[in-house]
Amino acid sequence: MQRFIIEMGSGNDQYGQNYTKAAARAIEDAIRHSSIPMFDTLGIDHMKMSVQVTVGVQEPDQVDCDALRENLPRGSVTVKAVSGGLNVTNPDTGNVIVIASAAVEAFLDPEVVRG
Repeated sequence: MQRFIIEMGSGNDQYGQNYTKAAARAIEDAIRHSSIPMFDTLGIDHMKMSVQVTVGVQEPDQVDCDALRENLPRGSVTVKAVSGGLNVTNPDTGNVIVIASAAVEAFLDPEVVRG
């Protein structure tokens, strides 16, 4: 498989300390402006694409990777959460803002593209 796309994004949850919500927003940020006309142009089934998503947050075990995978519309998707991102605490209120980063990578077998 060869990687043909990598998109990066960031997202946050300002009040709920919800790592999954922050990660979902980071993924949405990464893919929001993407369009891949290649599939229609070349007649390639989008399910031939492998999509690998990596999200970085301070508490990766608190990310629901299955829920994130369900929100990705195309390809065979895997999602993993790793240590990264940032937690920012407001010193006046103690509120923690959760910031996530995401990398969305898409791969295709070169033989599929050559047809």
